[in-house]
Amino acid sequence: KDRAADEHMEEHDIPADSAEEPNHDPQFEPIVSLPEQDVKTLEEDEEELFKMYVLYTFFFFKLGTIRLLMRRDKTLKICANHHIVPTMELKSNAGSDRAWVWNTLADYADESPKPELLAIRFLNAENAQKFKAKFDECKEEVRKQKGDTGEWKDPQFVPSFFPFFLTSDCNIFGPETTKSLLTFT
Repeated sequence: KDRAADEHMEEHDIPADSAEEPNHDPQFEPIVSLPEQDVKTLEEDEEELFKMYVLYTFFFFKLGTIRLLMRRDKTLKICANHHIVPTMELKSNAGSDRAWVWNTLADYADESPKPELLAIRFLNAENAQKFKAKFDECKEEVRKQKGDTGEWKDPQFVPSFFPFFLTSDCNIFGPETTKSLLTFT
């Protein structure tokens, strides 16, 4: 085996001492230098009323809808994105006082909307109760925008409401019409 290595080194004119001391530098200069760009998510100009973890809830004033948005810690990838509706119920997860589960009919975290069962866990019961209180407050705000029949009070909002459900992503709400009710970081 050693003789085969020696023959290979002689064949390719590799000095014997360089084989034992590899000169590998993991640092390199990029071939093309790209300027840094400031990326806008349209979430920068919103008011934070509650901050705890990477979970946002936005209120769309014109339509009276509230959207819950959650991002992963390091990648900031969206992992939950859905509208809060009055029929949603937070339930304790396995009897825990610091974890909640709820169902949504259309979560837009992936490319297409689909029903999801979502869960969230907090470090302590106090933060879990703060989240539940704010979640219930958001449900009540949406309930106020609807009449007792479940219909929107102003019928002109209905036609413009559905495209937002169909194309929902993190950039559909402009800063002029959005108010952040919850922000968790």
